[in-house]
Amino acid sequence: MPNRLELRGITKQFPGVLANDHVSFAVKPGEIHALLGENGAGKSTLVKMIYGIMQPDSGEIRWNGEPVLVPNPKAARRLGIGMVFQHFSLFEALTVLENIALGMDAKIPSRELEARIREVMQTYGLLLDPHRTVATLSVGERQRIEIVRALLLNPKLLIMDEPTSVLTPQEVDQLFTVLRQLASEGCSILYISHKLHEIKALCDTATILRGGKLVDTCDPKAETSRSMAEKMIGTGLKDIIKPEGRRFGEPKLVVNGLTTRKTGDFDVPVTDVSFTVRSGEILGIAGVAGNGQNALLDALSGELKGEEREAISIDGRAIGLMDTTERRRHGLCAVPEERNGHAAVGDFSLSDNSVLTARDRLGMVMLGLINSGAANTYTGKVIADFAVKALGPAATAGSLSGGNLQKYIMGREILQKPTVLVVSQPTWGVDAGAAAAIHQALVNLATAGSAIVVISQDLDELRALSDTLAVINMGRLSASRPLGDFSVEEIGLLMGGVHGEEAA
Repeated sequence: MPNRLELRGITKQFPGVLANDHVSFAVKPGEIHALLGENGAGKSTLVKMIYGIMQPDSGEIRWNGEPVLVPNPKAARRLGIGMVFQHFSLFEALTVLENIALGMDAKIPSRELEARIREVMQTYGLLLDPHRTVATLSVGERQRIEIVRALLLNPKLLIMDEPTSVLTPQEVDQLFTVLRQLASEGCSILYISHKLHEIKALCDTATILRGGKLVDTCDPKAETSRSMAEKMIGTGLKDIIKPEGRRFGEPKLVVNGLTTRKTGDFDVPVTDVSFTVRSGEILGIAGVAGNGQNALLDALSGELKGEEREAISIDGRAIGLMDTTERRRHGLCAVPEERNGHAAVGDFSLSDNSVLTARDRLGMVMLGLINSGAANTYTGKVIADFAVKALGPAATAGSLSGGNLQKYIMGREILQKPTVLVVSQPTWGVDAGAAAAIHQALVNLATAGSAIVVISQDLDELRALSDTLAVINMGRLSASRPLGDFSVEEIGLLMGGVHGEEAA
């Protein structure tokens, strides 16, 4: 039986960048094939050529043993290639049915399309009401729309780009069940992810890229997560170095009875949240997505207007009624979960994005005028220190890959040396090498005396970083305790705590 997809010597060059350098590999029918590599290794460029979004400069794409040209995504879909992108392209004001209809190549009567959608959902256990408005759906439910839209075309190859980066563990398990069922029916899966433990659990084969070149094809089940990560980065993976005998100083951040109002039909506010973070301490907050993490970060950063002055204090100064700018002046920096449009403005340069958050702390604005020299110098340091792949401070945030944008955002806040740093999902979408570098930078910042709050769905990340840990469930926070006092089982029980009751 011929290979479902085969690439032979695929090369693609952009000004100053050789994105793919004579890449060759094959995907068999019914195979779940991982495509691995650091940010900028060439993965996205490669799958965009397979899907017809761009064309190779040289090389050949073969489909079921025959050479083919894929001039555009519509042609790819006609061949039987479907793709689910990392960032969903959905209209929030429209229903599930309307969004799927907009993505179909052929016009299908609404009643017939709904019947087909329900059939696909029933077959693969993707439960969703076609008449629900997208704005009312969780991230996992939104991903189901993209998957259903792809499955309606009966794909022979399904490309998944970072499909679990914003899913809960339960949603990941459901996705894997769907993908394994598809593979058993003969559909090939090309799977891009930075989560190497998922690759080991799901994939039959892994192709590893580094610097645009193919460096290895291996059986992920015969590898360790560490060995695959080291192949991706081309060197040994560094462990987090924490100074021995670390001692914590005086309380830096004190939160006392913090409560937020419900701002929408589907958000989860926080209720009576209290904790203290000392100088040099990293507090990890675990929880399944959608349990009030966004409300907590917004309340701490000042994006959600506070109602109690004493609810939040930094160095003994009550800041509960201050706005985001005032809180930054008093030493609080924050990184929200959503990097596109929230943590950074895509159409702005990296230098301008630095001005947005560092202007007061680093003197980038004088007498109402932007000091572009200071902004460019600082942004250049962020790019260098955090190995951000960008064409300098003038590059727009939107021109960066997701992982490189995350490195820039984290670096922009860490290098301000804040008194308190609150971050949500600090390594979302970054590769193992970059994640290790970000983790070490956070530890170094804490060692220098900052107090840090890390909100994350990644338990491995929290266990590697945290000194103390708390768990958020339905907007309530458990008491924080030293990390060593928790077992993994206890953390899991607290994460899935009784609905509406304090997980304590």
